[in-house]
Amino acid sequence: MDIAVRLLNALLMIAMPLALGAFLVRRWRLEWRIYLIGMATFLASQVLHIPFNAVLIPPLAERLGVAGASGGLPLAGLALMLGLSAGLFEEGARYLVYRTWLLKERSWRGALLFGAGHGGLESLLVGLLALFAFFQAVAYREADLGSVLPPDRVGLAVSQLHAYWSAPPAMAILGALERAMALLIQMGLAVFVLQAFVRRQVRWLWFAIGWHALVDSSAVYAVGASGAYAAEGVVALLSVATFGITLALPGKNLQAQPTKSEPGPVTPLGKAQPSTGFEAVSNETLENSRYE
Repeated sequence: MDIAVRLLNALLMIAMPLALGAFLVRRWRLEWRIYLIGMATFLASQVLHIPFNAVLIPPLAERLGVAGASGGLPLAGLALMLGLSAGLFEEGARYLVYRTWLLKERSWRGALLFGAGHGGLESLLVGLLALFAFFQAVAYREADLGSVLPPDRVGLAVSQLHAYWSAPPAMAILGALERAMALLIQMGLAVFVLQAFVRRQVRWLWFAIGWHALVDSSAVYAVGASGAYAAEGVVALLSVATFGITLALPGKNLQAQPTKSEPGPVTPLGKAQPSTGFEAVSNETLENSRYE
């Protein structure tokens, strides 16, 4: 049972995003290209996000007195820093992709597929790491660690193996449940950023950054203050709220229209390409439109 649950956890994290992408592409007759661009966007965002967290967050946290925080306001400060960095890098990357790459796919359905790809790659990577950890744990479960590891690492490895196999099945499957909720959140965030173009209101970008920061910082604080189950409960509530906002947005079947006032990019020959700007959508149009 222990082995089956832990293997299922890893396989679900790998299979869920692929199945979701296939369903959305087939259901709405969209292009896999949008999903793959979402994957590329997540990867590009981490190129700067990971070094930022590794190099700048620790000294800043130490200077503010929140390094190694385990509760109270210090932990809240550290969680907020990590949440804001995730929001800025990931939603900033999404905004740039909408502005420069996804010029013809700025629709509600396309945004959901875009977000599924963004969260999908994250889920795939976490799933692959979980699968690798599973095979290692199985291989070393009955092994003589002293014969395969340096003496100074045996104690740590033993404690890690004990923690891995002693976790109850409910805890072991939390990774897959978290990835499922994260996929919903990433799809919603992609729709939020899209509104900056459809509605011509940059405040939607800041809303997406703030909402992303709220989700991540709440999860970090909850896991540090109350444990994994509390953190997953918080993420579950926020994932429902995220998708609820996404479904409640008016004008879900609208796609931004090009304008004549904004010049397109300049080619090497110096000639402007057709505009990639978008007209503002009136409130009346938004309210009267309905999802097909």
